Amino acid sequence: MEDKKKTFIYVSLILALGLVITATIISMTWRYVSRSNVTITVTGSASKDIKSDYAIWRGNFTNESSSLQEAYSKLQQSNDKVKSYLLSKGFTADQITMSAINTATNYVNNEQGYPTSQITGYRLTQDVSIEMKDVDKIEKISREATELINEGIEFNSSAPEFLYTKIGDLKVEMIGYAAQDAKERGEQIANSTGNSIGEVRSSRMGVIQINAKNSTEISDYGMNNTSSIDKTITVVVNMSFSIN
Repeated sequence: MEDKKKTFIYVSLILALGLVITATIISMTWRYVSRSNVTITVTGSASKDIKSDYAIWRGNFTNESSSLQEAYSKLQQSNDKVKSYLLSKGFTADQITMSAINTATNYVNNEQGYPTSQITGYRLTQDVSIEMKDVDKIEKISREATELINEGIEFNSSAPEFLYTKIGDLKVEMIGYAAQDAKERGEQIANSTGNSIGEVRSSRMGVIQINAKNSTEISDYGMNNTSSIDKTITVVVNMSFSIN
C-alpha cells in the first residue's frame, strides 16, 4: 500500500513538472511568435554631388524675303557664317549638326486680322546643334552665340541640356548607401527601447531626385534637372525590419 502511494506521488510530480515545462515552452514560443510579428519601418536616404558629363546645345537662325529663292540664298549665307563662327570657337565640322530647312509662307492679313491668300514673302529657319562631353565648352557657347547678331544674323540660342550618362550604375550604388542608412536608423530606434532589429521584411525604393546643387526642390514623381552642370542625386529607400 505504501509503495502504491509513493508511486502515485512520483507520477504526480512528474506530470506536474511536465505541465510546468510545457507551459514554459508554450509561453516562450508565444512570446517569440508575438515579437516576430512586430516590425519597424524606417526611411534611409543617400545623396551625392555629381557633375554632368554630356551636354546638348541648340540654336536657330532665320532669314526672310519676298522671294523664296532670295530667302534661301540669304539663309545659305547665314549658314556659312554660323559654321565659320563655331569653327572659330574651337568646334570641329563633325560636331556641328545642321537641320533641314523649315519654310513658312507669310500672308497678308485682312481687316479682321485673318490671313488672306495673298503672299507677302517667305521665312526660312534652320537649326544648329552640338553634342559633346565638354560641358563647360557647351555652357560657354550657349552664352556667346548671340554674338552672331552683330553679323546681321537673326540668331536664337537655346539653354543647353546637361546630362549625366552614368546614372544607371550610380543608382545601384546609391541604393546600397540608402539601405545602409535605413538599417542604421532602424538599429538606433530599436536600441533605444532595449531591442534589436532582425531580418528585412520588406523594402521599397522611392523616386530619385536629381536637382541643381544646393537646391531643395523635390517632386513626388522625382526630379531630373538638365539645366545645371553641377547636380545632387538623392535616393530614398523605405525598409521594414523584424524586432528581436
